[in-house]
Amino acid sequence: MITIENTQACFVQLWLQLERTRLLLAGQYKRYCIRRICQSWFGLEATDDFIWEVCFKANNDDDEPVYGWDILPPPQLSPRKHREFLRALVQVRLGLKIQQVNLRALDAAYSIAFPLSTPLNVNKKKRNK
Repeated sequence: MITIENTQACFVQLWLQLERTRLLLAGQYKRYCIRRICQSWFGLEATDDFIWEVCFKANNDDDEPVYGWDILPPPQLSPRKHREFLRALVQVRLGLKIQQVNLRALDAAYSIAFPLSTPLNVNKKKRNK
């Protein structure tokens, strides 16, 4: 069972857990998808309704829709879908609104978990303070 919090430390652990889960599922010859990840992390709490809600909230207008059985690429190679999945997971698990999920911490956690990968939001303009 994984404990979910809206903090950078938790997000680092979630990014690392995604990679461990990917390797675990590959070793079991199982599909690396949102459904299997949720079942692996939450066991019987990962009901069809829970998985549907996570997938529904992970969908944004910019990308193709995400479904529970869709195979995900490795998090280091294609982090965007994983970012939206983790954001939706935190949102559903903690009962937060989309604006309440700490995206800055989620993006920074990716850079900590995978320091050799290109940071998320590298093309975004930096604000002058």
